[in-house]
Amino acid sequence: MRAISQDVLGGPEVLKVIELPRPTPGPTEVLVRVHAAGLNPTDWKHRAHGGFLGQPPFVLGWDVSGVVEEVDTGVTLYQPGDEVFGMLRYPFGNGAFAEYVTAPSRTFVPKPAEIDHVQAGALPLAALTAWQALVDTAGVRSGQRVLVHAAAGGVGHLAVQIAKARGAHVIGTASAAKHDFLRSLGADELIDYRNEDFTELKDVDVVLDTIGGDYGSRSLETLRPGGTLVSIVLSRVDEELAAKAGALGVRVRNMLVEPDHTGMRAIAALVTAGRLKAEIAAVLPMEEAAKAHALGETNRTAGKIVLEIGPSTAK
Repeated sequence: MRAISQDVLGGPEVLKVIELPRPTPGPTEVLVRVHAAGLNPTDWKHRAHGGFLGQPPFVLGWDVSGVVEEVDTGVTLYQPGDEVFGMLRYPFGNGAFAEYVTAPSRTFVPKPAEIDHVQAGALPLAALTAWQALVDTAGVRSGQRVLVHAAAGGVGHLAVQIAKARGAHVIGTASAAKHDFLRSLGADELIDYRNEDFTELKDVDVVLDTIGGDYGSRSLETLRPGGTLVSIVLSRVDEELAAKAGALGVRVRNMLVEPDHTGMRAIAALVTAGRLKAEIAAVLPMEEAAKAHALGETNRTAGKIVLEIGPSTAK
């Protein structure tokens, strides 16, 4: 099978198409023929710096939408020919930028008939991140005020929709050029981070920090007592931030996205109900993975970039 790999860390130019043996599923696993795979910032960060994966060679990618090719012993949910989507185990289950992947069957859920593989391939990692941050960690409920930073980004624009589906009042930070897009997703208030100070907000119940830097500390000032800041960029909460949160009577939580069959089913249900849709910034063939990475690293796109992998003819 073909896959996108690299021999060294570096810029997008290190990515190349290689041939690898087609994987074989083991007990409780399925073999999926990948049709589309979404890109996420974690992909270019690992490409450049190694991250959790260390030194290459490796095949990046965690978002998968495709068709079940084989099932092994113990699999009861799927049969060959079923369309599925899901997130490979993060961070060490990487390998979506290939024509085939194997994973435990409950990594995946049925792909909603309402969307194609490109749409489905854009969703898993970013949508699960938003779901686990807002629903599982912060417990967002109807009537709460939720602030989403970088609201037009991959995680952000899905978080806006998930928070709205929970009945929240959603506030987003984004450049002015993206405000109309975010209003179309249901955002109630928008802040142009280039010209406005979001810390003037008060009585926010939940903040989703997708940026890092001083955004976490500044966001604490917007929370009402008992509120929650969830960071998806901190590896751990630093002592200074924790002390400030304690003094203000609020919580800080950092998280890494996890495989989550229940969460993926909830995401699929929102898609079917017309409450959740990925904005597709660009679709490129797998041979143009370097171009896709370069585009993502501009930080100027709204929504997700997706690689079309397509059915394989490899043996």
